[in-house]
Formats: sequence, C-alpha cells, structure tokens
Amino acid sequence: MIELLDTFTHWHWLALGLALLAAELLGAAGYLLWLGISALLVGLLLSLLPLSWQLQWVSFGAFALVTTWLWWRRQLKQDQESDESRTLNQKEKQLIGQVITLEDAIPAGKSRIRVADTTWSAYCEQSLPAGTVVKVIELDGITLIIQAN
Repeated sequence: MIELLDTFTHWHWLALGLALLAAELLGAAGYLLWLGISALLVGLLLSLLPLSWQLQWVSFGAFALVTTWLWWRRQLKQDQESDESRTLNQKEKQLIGQVITLEDAIPAGKSRIRVADTTWSAYCEQSLPAGTVVKVIELDGITLIIQAN
C-alpha cells in the first residue's frame, strides 16, 4: 500500500480533484467541492515541489480544512445578513410599524399588551389609558417599543 502511495504524481492528484468535482456535479451539496479543489491544489503544489507521500496527504487535509473553513465563514456571514433583512416567519419583525389600539391602560415602563391573539412585552416611556392608539416603532429582543400615535 505504501508503494502505491509513494508513486502518486501530480497527475494523480489532478485526476482525483477532477473526479471529486465531477462527483460534486451529481448532487453532493458542496461536500466534494472543497475536497476536489484541495486535491487540485496538491497536484499543482506537487508539480512545483517534490513532496513525500506523507506530506502530500497532510497538505491535502490542510487544504481541505482551510478551504472548507473559509467557505463556511463566508456562508455564515451571508446567512446572518440574509436573516437580518428577512421578515418571513419572524412575527416580531412584522409587527414594526403596526398600529394597535390598547385594550387596557398600561403604566410607563415595561408592561404587556395584546396584539391580535397573543400578548407581547412592551415598553413605553409614558402611561397610556385604554383605547389609546399606539404604534410599534422598534424591537428590543422580544420587547416591542411603542409610542402613542
């Protein structure tokens, strides 16, 4: 087995990389993409420098970890930005700008208000009597910031 590993040339790594990229096209959901790119990088590196088979495989593992980690960081940032701008299935974000008539009087500070069929924590700087029309102006965690409209 070691004799086989010792005979790996840059062509083997390039072929492995292309095979992994081809397998990615069959629907591996990105799992083989970074392994294929890593194998191509090892093939390019091996064409420039003579490396032992142990160093080839260590390089392959290191490249795979680095490329996967870099992609994960990029994707995480993109997902977080997307989540911040998305309001679908995020009821609290959909409430911003909504106008509500208070059923009960609320004191200044933190209290609870009824919005549709549920109650929410709300914060208002002034006491408001029942029947006051208020507007949700901001969201602080799960607390609605309201003001008289």
